[in-house]
Amino acid sequence: MSSTIVQTQSEPAPAALKLQASANGKHEKEEYRYSHLLPVFSQDHYPPLTPFEHSDPGHRALNHPNPRSFLDGATSIIELTPNLGTEVHGVNLRALDSDARDQLALEVARRGLVVFRDQQEFIDAGPDFYREWGSHFGRLHIHPTSGHPQGYPEVHLVYRDANSSFNFEIEDSITSTVWHSDVSYELQPPGLTTFFLLSQPSTGGDTLFTSQVSSLKKLSPQFVAFLKTLKAVHSGIEQANFSRSGKRGGIVRREPVEHVHPLVRKHPVTGEEALYVNRQFTRRILGLKREESETLLKFLYDHIDKGGDVQARVHWTPNTVVLWDNRVTAHSAIVDYGESKERRHGARITPQAERPIPALEGLDLSV
Repeated sequence: MSSTIVQTQSEPAPAALKLQASANGKHEKEEYRYSHLLPVFSQDHYPPLTPFEHSDPGHRALNHPNPRSFLDGATSIIELTPNLGTEVHGVNLRALDSDARDQLALEVARRGLVVFRDQQEFIDAGPDFYREWGSHFGRLHIHPTSGHPQGYPEVHLVYRDANSSFNFEIEDSITSTVWHSDVSYELQPPGLTTFFLLSQPSTGGDTLFTSQVSSLKKLSPQFVAFLKTLKAVHSGIEQANFSRSGKRGGIVRREPVEHVHPLVRKHPVTGEEALYVNRQFTRRILGLKREESETLLKFLYDHIDKGGDVQARVHWTPNTVVLWDNRVTAHSAIVDYGESKERRHGARITPQAERPIPALEGLDLSV
């Protein structure tokens, strides 16, 4: 942030008070363990984000004699699929030093998705630690419309219970599956991202992930060569309008933006190329006529939707922490637990990374 944040909130928003009552329920003695992390929707206003120089910690790990040594104490390492996702037991994320965090960044870049079980110490470390943790991997993103814990706007929250939903959910659809890469409308979208649930339904509420590297490799070389010449507009306007309509929390703290990104991007550390479009935020391909753009985007969206052979599904168990690289993956929440009326309360730490690097060197990203 390059200019001053205008703070206008002096007390919790009505939504926060409603959530507090909901969290405590009828039994006042049963205080919700993470009530201090319930979402508020502050009236703060933020200036536009400014460009910054991103230094990826994964680069430093490349020079380590054993860049996977942070996993030496693991009791179990399971590959969820051949090309996407690893599940780890026996490694305490809370205890990782700077070198180990660098190695973690490289591992997530290479595998796309890494799931760590039994991380209560990490989750219970609290929002000051969350900020310190995320800052190791990049400048922390403050979401323009989501809820956050009181005083910690860098911690993005998802929340749904029997009475409330403060998520970006489209209800007039036959499916809750919406593949996306987080806030891809920013000039410098996220890289390594950390997410965990503070409360979860007894069943359901899983998260789907897909490898955009593998999705790209499924396409013919001639077609990929064509895609590399293209660029698309990613927009945050619809998300902002969703909140302005009174949904989520009814707050837009920073004016929405649109930015142009390549359809195929290159990872700065691994060099891997990945498809970079998503239904939620990609709006049009520049240089193509409207019908051409719509047809091509629909094909790519359908390709991502149907790619079960390059997807992984994370089943949430208590004290699970999931890390993924937003540059080479897409994901979708699964809202299949609504009838249970159970709470699903999650926190995301979202460091920004570099402006997407075109796989085609020299591609002009101007409008």
